[in-house]
Amino acid sequence: MQSNWYNSPQSADHVVKLHQPPGGGWAPPPPPMISSGDMSSNYSGPRHPPLPPPSPNLALGFNKSTFTYEELAAATGGFAQANLLGQGGFGYVHKGVLPNGKEIAVKSLKSGSGQGEREFQAEVEIISRVHHRHLVSLVGYCIADGQRMLVYEFVHNKTLEHHLHVAGSGRPIMDWPSRMRIALGSAKGLAYLHEDCHPKIIHRDIKTANILLDYNFEAMVADFGLAKLSTDNCTHVSTRVMGTFGYLAPEYASSGKLTEKSDVFSYGVMLLELLTGRRPARPLLSRALADGNYDELVDRFLENNYNTQEMARMVACAAASIRHSAKRRPKMSQIVRALEGDVSLEDLNDVTKTNQSPAYSTSMSSEYNTRMYNADMEKFKKMALSSQEFGSSEDGTSEYGQNPSSSDNSQEMIHR
Repeated sequence: MQSNWYNSPQSADHVVKLHQPPGGGWAPPPPPMISSGDMSSNYSGPRHPPLPPPSPNLALGFNKSTFTYEELAAATGGFAQANLLGQGGFGYVHKGVLPNGKEIAVKSLKSGSGQGEREFQAEVEIISRVHHRHLVSLVGYCIADGQRMLVYEFVHNKTLEHHLHVAGSGRPIMDWPSRMRIALGSAKGLAYLHEDCHPKIIHRDIKTANILLDYNFEAMVADFGLAKLSTDNCTHVSTRVMGTFGYLAPEYASSGKLTEKSDVFSYGVMLLELLTGRRPARPLLSRALADGNYDELVDRFLENNYNTQEMARMVACAAASIRHSAKRRPKMSQIVRALEGDVSLEDLNDVTKTNQSPAYSTSMSSEYNTRMYNADMEKFKKMALSSQEFGSSEDGTSEYGQNPSSSDNSQEMIHR
């Protein structure tokens, strides 16, 4: 299979055998962390000095998407600490440079998942065929002595999480058109995974840290390390809940029941962050739905510079996406149409409503902060936090200049 960063074929004599460095070989990548958690930096942009230019006598097999360990070690400078972009319970991500100058991100996956080599290869083959302008491309993989690595294209302008929570007071403010582009682009990427891929692909870990941005603030959904393939319309039941607490759909967190509507819920949580510029505040959402006043809801850094009609569409999409009942959440393609203005907000409600009262009525405006929902999430919290954390990147700060603990962030998702 041709990898998507390969532009011009290389003849066999351009592939040079790699020689191990003095001392007996390449250093292994760092061992994966034990606890499952936030891959918050992922492969979004360097926090350390860039790699030196690659040696001209190192070459990869450009016409293949299967890499050897030695090839990836060469590309990452021996998995050097200086090239570490992010780390979490699912492994480490290092920046690499191919001999042709192409930058990549190499993710070393946590071992011990129980997945066989053939199953892993089959899933990678399917994900490798996924190509969409709003998805980060998987360009290859490596299996070596039980070590599994995924190779992604590198995206330079960091993550949505970084621009919302980490960049600091001196950062340029994302204007409203940029936020709309991010909301729409990420929705299109997810709609493609859910509705245009066969089998469909459920991401399972949608969050601001997994939305990468280019320099035009076009969104690219990243990190398919947790993706689950679904070959039918049946609900998948997972024995191990994967993802990030706070973004998890309640039915998935409680029982492991996974459908594409689990991604929709996570997208809705992410949309709230994009709207407010802080960790989602459901009471603010309820009030905005009730009285149509978005000034308290919207990120204060925007200084109320936003398009009111577009804001109404985004708020409605966020509210519909985080409904407690998975059946009442819209499909991602419906969200795309609603954001684009091709579907009225009434139609967005109609396509998902049950025989209950309309979701946007005053009596239901606190639906997303009800005692039942909070009780459910409290029950899920202990289980969820045993394998994952909800938090910003290790060097991140909140909008209030603090570096909140993961437990503080988890509580925030429930009570704010």
